[in-house]
Formats: sequence, C-alpha cells, structure tokens
Amino acid sequence: MSLQDILYTQGFGTRRVCAGLIQQGFVAVAGVPCADAAMEFIADGLQFTVQGALWEYHEKAYLMLHKPAGYECSQKPSTYPSIYTLLPAPIRQRGGGAAAGVQAVGRLDQDTTGLLLLSDDGKFIHRMSSPKHHVPKVYEVRAKHPVDDKQIQKLLSGVVLDDDPKPVKAAACEKTGENTLSLTLTEGKYHQVKRMIAAVGNRVEDVGGLHRSRIGELALPADLKVGEWHWLTAQDLLNISAAAKKG
Repeated sequence: MSLQDILYTQGFGTRRVCAGLIQQGFVAVAGVPCADAAMEFIADGLQFTVQGALWEYHEKAYLMLHKPAGYECSQKPSTYPSIYTLLPAPIRQRGGGAAAGVQAVGRLDQDTTGLLLLSDDGKFIHRMSSPKHHVPKVYEVRAKHPVDDKQIQKLLSGVVLDDDPKPVKAAACEKTGENTLSLTLTEGKYHQVKRMIAAVGNRVEDVGGLHRSRIGELALPADLKVGEWHWLTAQDLLNISAAAKKG
C-alpha cells in the first residue's frame, strides 16, 4: 500500500493532505523521513511517525476508553461534551467519508463512568451490542439507600420495567458494601440499571453512582486513567469475542 493511502486510511486527512504531509517531510518510517507519497510498504503492523507522533497501522480500529462523567456518547451532544473529543483527530477521521471514525459500542449515560468500547468495524459493533449475543456487562453500583438481601434476590429473580411486561433480571448480583453492589446484565435497555434499582425500592446515586467495570472477560485496566484510551490487544479481542460467541 502506498504511504499516502496508509495515512489516508488511518485518518490523517484527504489524500491530498496526506501527500502534503509526506512531501513536507513530516512522515517517517522506522525513523527515516520519507518524502515519496507513492512509496509502498507492507501496511500490517507498520509503525510510522507523523509530525513526531508515533502511530501503528490498524486495518480496523478497536479501542477501549475510560469514560468520565459529564460526557455524552454522541457525535452531536445536546448538553455535555462528546466522548469523541477525548480521541485524537486521526481516530475520529479514519476511513474518510460520511461514516468516518470510530463509533461507540452501545452507550453509557452522561453520568456513568467506566469501560466503553469503540470501533469502525460494523460487524463487531453489531455483534457486541446485539441483545441476541447476551454479552455480559458488569456494573458497580452505589445506591442512595442501604442494599439488603431482599433487593438482591428481586434483581436476580426479575423485575418489571414500565415499558415491558416481561421481567428483566440480573445475570449475577452481589452486595459489595452497605450501599454498593455489583450487577451483571446481558441486555441493554434504556437506563436499565437505574430503572432496575428503582424497581426494587432503591436509587442509584446521582454522582459516582454507576461505573461499568467489565465487558465479557475484558476488565477496565486499573492503570487506564479517566478520560484515557488505548488500542485493544489481540488477547482483549479474543476475550470479548468469546463472550459474544457464548451468547
């Protein structure tokens, strides 16, 4: 693949812009500046720098983000800033065209923190977000009132939400403190955790009340700071793909 096309697919602008970056000496491969936009390289795994920043070629993007509170999972947010502003421009522009950039795999409310996946692979997004696959997602919940065993049992046996007569239940649920619990869901209904907690007579705290810690076998790393992101590793992808296949 030509160096110009590599930069284009990775989100560094139009082909003309990418050619300009190369011709001006802003792109280096293996530490060697390359001024020939047509020079070809084996793209898979290629590492290069653009204006001093190190990048690696990825045919498809698979990322995790430690979502902060106060951000919306929308390209066109209404009240709060978009989570996409936390990503570098090339990630937001990958592939070019109307569908450029990565998309969130499902959504977290603006006040919910934790693990969020993003990708530009449509099949992956569908597989991970489709209710048919029942991918387990673990939430750490801080409730306004003390959590008791009766509430835990109701969450496990099923509660009825106001938009569906069919009960929804937690795949797993355990008390982790006087006002805290860990809740595992395999569905993705609107505000589901908050509504389930309300259905058993409690309430999720408005601030710091809801945090997603795990999707499938993929846990949010302790060293990934709030607002930071990184590429998923091959092992990460195996872990979450296995969860989707089980569903």
